[in-house]
Amino acid sequence: MAKSLVIVESPSKARTIKKYLGRDFRVEASSGHLVDLPSSSLGVDIQNDFKPKYTVIKGKTKYLENLKKASRDAEKIYLASDPDREGEAIAWHIANRLNLWDKVHRVLIHEITEAGVRDSMSRPLAINTDRFESQQARRILDRIVGYKVSPVLWKKVRKGLSAGRVQSVALRFVVDREREIQNFKPREYWTLDALVKRSADPDADAFTASLHMFRGKRAKIENAQQSEEIVSALSGKDFVVGTIEKKERRRKPLPPFITSTLQQDASKKHRFSVKKTMLVAQGLYEGVELGSKGPVGLITYMRTDSVRASDNALAEARGFISENYGGDYVPKRPNTFKVKKSAQDAHECIRPTFPSRHPGELRQFLTEDQYKLYSLIWKRFIASQMTPAVYDQTRVDITAGESVFRATGNVMKFPGFTAAYEETTEREEINGADKSSKKDEDKRLPELSEKDVLSLMKLDPKQHFTQPPPRYSESSLVKELEEKGIGRPSTYASILSTIQDRGYAERQKARFVPTPLGFSVNDFLVEGFPGIMDEEFTARMENDLDRVEEGEIHWVELLRGFYEGFSESVTRAEKEIEGRKVEIPTDIECDKCGASMLIREGRYGQFLSCSGYPECKNAKDFTKAEDGEIVVGKKTDPEICDDIECDKCGAPMVIKEGRYGQFLSCSRYPDCKNPKEFKRENGRIVIKQKEAPEIREDIKCEKCGKPMVVRRSRRGQFLGCSGYPKCKSTLNLDKDGNIVRKTTKAEKN
Repeated sequence: MAKSLVIVESPSKARTIKKYLGRDFRVEASSGHLVDLPSSSLGVDIQNDFKPKYTVIKGKTKYLENLKKASRDAEKIYLASDPDREGEAIAWHIANRLNLWDKVHRVLIHEITEAGVRDSMSRPLAINTDRFESQQARRILDRIVGYKVSPVLWKKVRKGLSAGRVQSVALRFVVDREREIQNFKPREYWTLDALVKRSADPDADAFTASLHMFRGKRAKIENAQQSEEIVSALSGKDFVVGTIEKKERRRKPLPPFITSTLQQDASKKHRFSVKKTMLVAQGLYEGVELGSKGPVGLITYMRTDSVRASDNALAEARGFISENYGGDYVPKRPNTFKVKKSAQDAHECIRPTFPSRHPGELRQFLTEDQYKLYSLIWKRFIASQMTPAVYDQTRVDITAGESVFRATGNVMKFPGFTAAYEETTEREEINGADKSSKKDEDKRLPELSEKDVLSLMKLDPKQHFTQPPPRYSESSLVKELEEKGIGRPSTYASILSTIQDRGYAERQKARFVPTPLGFSVNDFLVEGFPGIMDEEFTARMENDLDRVEEGEIHWVELLRGFYEGFSESVTRAEKEIEGRKVEIPTDIECDKCGASMLIREGRYGQFLSCSGYPECKNAKDFTKAEDGEIVVGKKTDPEICDDIECDKCGAPMVIKEGRYGQFLSCSRYPDCKNPKEFKRENGRIVIKQKEAPEIREDIKCEKCGKPMVVRRSRRGQFLGCSGYPKCKSTLNLDKDGNIVRKTTKAEKN
C-alpha cells in the first residue's frame, strides 16, 4: 500500500516529524515558498481584479519536481507547513501547482512532539482559502507599493531606492523620534533629599526622605534660587514623623510570551536582535537532537499573538511548581490572561512543549544561544502560572516647617512568581542593571512612630536636567509597532532588517539612528504619500487583512479600496512634490568660507560637506558623541560593530585602520586574531565574502582527471586543479579566458 506523504517547510522539521510518524509516512520538505510574484516585473494585473502572476522561485524547481514525484504514488497528502498565513500560502501553492486538490489535507502542527504531531495528524483540515487570500492580499499590497513608489523615489531622491508599505512607517517612527531628540530643550529642575535618623536612638539607621510638598503645594524646584530658598526655610526646623501608612501590595505575574514580547525580552536580557531571536526560536520549534531521544521540538510555534495555553501544559506546569517551589506558589486555579481583540487565537502562546523539562536538563544539548532563549521562554511560562509576589509597603511623611518629606520602603514578604522570572524594564535596558544597588522591594525603613523627632544629618540639593526621549532599540520599536497595530508577529524581524539593509537607519550602541538618506526618503514619502505613511491608516489596513482572513471582506474589494487613493498619490507625487537632497543641516561652520556644514552620504559613509558646494569643496570626517553632538575629525577609538560577531569567539568586531585602509578586527585581539575585509552598503557594514572559484566541468585535469577551476594571481587568471594541493597541475589563460598551452620541446623541433 502506498505511503502517505507529509510535506513540511524545512528539512530539520521533516527529520523530527518523520521520527514520530513511522514507516507508513514519507516526509518531504519544500524549503519554504516555491512560487512567488516575479522579481523582474510587477506581476499583478491591476485591471483584471489584481490577478497575480506567480512564477517558480529561482532554484526551487528541483524541490517542486521532487514533491511532484513523491506525490504520484501517495494516496493521501498532508500539507504541514507552518500554522500561519505564510504556511497556508505555501500549502495552497503546492496543492495548486501540483494539482493535488482531490487528495490533499491541511495539518496544523503547533508543537513538534510525538503527542502534538499525532494529535494534529488525527484532525486534518481543508486548506483555509480565506487565510491564503489574506496572505495574497498582503503580498500584492506590498508589491504594488514597492513597484509604484520606488520609481518616484529614483526621480525625486536618488536612484536605486525602494519603499515598503509597513517598513516606511517604522522608518517614520525612527525619524520622528530623532527629530524629537534634536529639537529637545533641556529643562532645569532640582531635587532635595534629607538624610535623617531617630533622635532618641543613637544606634538607629539613617534613611533618606525626599521633598514632597512645600507650602501646601507639590514640590517643584526649577532653579538654584528656589532650592536655596527652601534650604534656608528649613534652617533650624524640627523634622517630625507625621503620618505612617502601611499596605500590603501584590504584583501579578506577566502572561507567557507572544512573538513581540519574546523579541523584546530577548533584546533586553541577551542583546539578541529580532532576527536572531526568530532564527534561534525556529530551531527550538523544529527540533533539537537530545542524544538517544533524537530530535525533539522544545517550544511551541513561535509566531503567535495569543497568550492562551493548553490545559495539559497548564496542569504540567502547576505540578512542576508544586513539586519544586512548594504549594504556596501554586494558585487555586490556573492563571488566565486577557487576549487582545486583534489576536489570532488559533495558536497557543510560546511555551516549552514539556513545562517540566528544566533548562538545566537540556544544557548539554543546546548551543549557548538556544539555552538562553529556551531558559527565557521556560521561566516566563512557569512564572505565568505562579502566585503573585507580595510586598509590605511603608510610606512615611515627615514634616519640617512648611515642608513635607516622604520616604518609602518596600519589603518582600513572599516572592511568588519572581522566584522564577523578573522582567527587565527599558530603563534597565538603557542604563544596565546596577547590581550593587538595592531593588525597590529591598528598601527597608527603621521602625518609626508618629511624632518621633528625627535628627537631620544632611540636606542634599541636586541639580538635574530633563532628558530627551531615548532612541528606539529593537525591543522598544517592536513594542511601538505592536501597540500601534502595525505589522504582525511574523513581520517584525523583516521590518527592522529592511530599514537597515536599505541604508535608511543604522544602529549605534544598539539604538536606531536615521541616516541622511533615511531623513530624505521619509520626508518625501510623508509629503507625497500621506496614506501609506500614516500609522492609523496602516493599522486599519492590518485590521482589514485580518477581516479577509475571517471571511468578512473579499481581498479584491480590499485592494480596490486601497488602490484608488494610492494611484492618485503616485500621480501627484510625480508631478507636484519636489525632490529631497540627502543631507542634514548642522550648526558647524565651514572653516574655509564660513557657510554651514551639512551631513551628506558618500561612497564610504557619512561626512561633513560645505553647503556652498561646488563653489567650496571643503569636506570633513566627523563622529557623534554619546549625547548626539557632532565632533569634527576622525574617530581615534575603534568603532564597535555590535551587530557583527567574530565567527571564531563570538565577541563583537571593531573597525580599525591598517596600512591598506580600514578592516574588521576581533575586539579580543590579540587573544583572538580574526581580521576581515568589509564594505559599506548604504551606510551599513557588510563583511566581504570570498568568491567561490568558477568550476570548469568541461575541462579536466590532465594528471588526475578532476575538474579545473579558474583562479587568479597577480599575473592574471589561470586554471588550477580542483584537487589542489594534492595535485598542483595548472593551465595558463590569455586575457580572453582561452587556454594557452605550453609548447613542448618536440613541437619546437
